[in-house]
Amino acid sequence: MGIDFHSKKNRFTYTTRTADSSWKKTIKQLVPFENVSKAVDIGCGGGIYSKALAGMGVASVTGIDFSEEILEGATINCKDNKNISFRYGSAYDTGLHSNNFDVVLERALIHHLDELKNCFKEAYRILNDEGYYIVQDRTPDDCLLKGNDNHIRGYLFELFPRLIDKEVSRRYTSQFVLETLKKVGFRKIEEVKVWETRKVYPTKNQLLKDLSERTGRSILHELDDNELRIFINHVDKSLSSNNSIIEKDRWTIWKAVK
Repeated sequence: MGIDFHSKKNRFTYTTRTADSSWKKTIKQLVPFENVSKAVDIGCGGGIYSKALAGMGVASVTGIDFSEEILEGATINCKDNKNISFRYGSAYDTGLHSNNFDVVLERALIHHLDELKNCFKEAYRILNDEGYYIVQDRTPDDCLLKGNDNHIRGYLFELFPRLIDKEVSRRYTSQFVLETLKKVGFRKIEEVKVWETRKVYPTKNQLLKDLSERTGRSILHELDDNELRIFINHVDKSLSSNNSIIEKDRWTIWKAVK
């Protein structure tokens, strides 16, 4: 089935949360933001991380996405941030000027791409010399960790093993990412593993509502309505508390310098 990024009904699916302080802390440890004035967020979705970059002191943030519907949602989400702009483009062809940005961010993007080298070459082109490239995604190892009170995503693959091959096959290994970064010409390459807080839900019912609406979770679009109900019921029974739920996801972040 899969999510339709170009459907009007999904316009706001990636606008319903904010980047957690755990993410900001990790990125600040990798990038000296006192030297950053211009950043681009490629595959920006609803602008969650574009807004985070602006909040971290970046004077000008440009969000790029290949879906006009998603970009419309991002524009509305960030309407109060005058230093954020959005434009249509792709990871292979952003339409941006060369040597023009201090930071390029690509979060939860590369698993959607078939040509990783071309993606990295475009990021290299638009970065200033000494500019920072931040790529964040899941490796196959990150995907299949067991579910628990925090790692809600893990329950999905325990219930529906057929999704394992699909999920793993679209993820790049860390070795491949590192090798491709080097081939493109990046240096000072560093990798970190993080548990990023995705969202804090005051009650379990609010989490279950998000799941039922498939909000911001493309993998849930692989389930039909009956399978989704099975998943939600399983999460409901598995979580030990009806109160605050701190949902966390496991990610790998690669930092490189032009």
